[in-house]
Amino acid sequence: MYKVGLTGGIGSGKSKVADMLAAWGASIVDTDVIAHDLTAPGGEAIEPIRRAFGPDVIAENGALDRAAMRELVFQSPEARRRLEAILHPMIRSTAQARAELATGHYVVFVVPLLVESGKWLHALDRVCVVDCDSETQVARVQARSGLTREAIGRIMSAQATREERNAVAHDVVFNGRGTSLEELELRVRALHECWCAYAQSNQPLHLPNKMLL
Repeated sequence: MYKVGLTGGIGSGKSKVADMLAAWGASIVDTDVIAHDLTAPGGEAIEPIRRAFGPDVIAENGALDRAAMRELVFQSPEARRRLEAILHPMIRSTAQARAELATGHYVVFVVPLLVESGKWLHALDRVCVVDCDSETQVARVQARSGLTREAIGRIMSAQATREERNAVAHDVVFNGRGTSLEELELRVRALHECWCAYAQSNQPLHLPNKMLL
């Protein structure tokens, strides 16, 4: 099946774009959803995380204490690497298993750290970046989560830059300041129709055209 990687910084609107694509018949494999499943009570990653970091990062209900882990990995790059070494292989294998069951026009892997991981590009036919200015990102994340600007800034600093993401993209869809939902839908619909055509014609990985919407 034709494979599209969908990525973007925190607050860029990846989930909204993925919801639109799903409504139009794409199969969605969201690595954030997989990560939450793996770190829910009884999740496959809980015991390896407990062994690596101790009980302080596990909440009373048996799930990962996300706030505690967030603070830990921001303070220690080594802790971040250990966590990623546990989670990332599990996420990739689960994503592949879910993709093998996909029945849509094409499959979309929603991967926030697609650029940063270095493990996804070779497995995809096309990469789409949901692009957004930093101020809009901060405002959206504050509105939905209540995190401080400092906390959001730390998250953004651990992600690839806007320029780094856009450099690897086959397609870039802008969803920043001033973009209405109607405008975003028109842009994403244009991409969807192109990807359906590519999927039907079995186009190769490195396509000559780059859509900037």
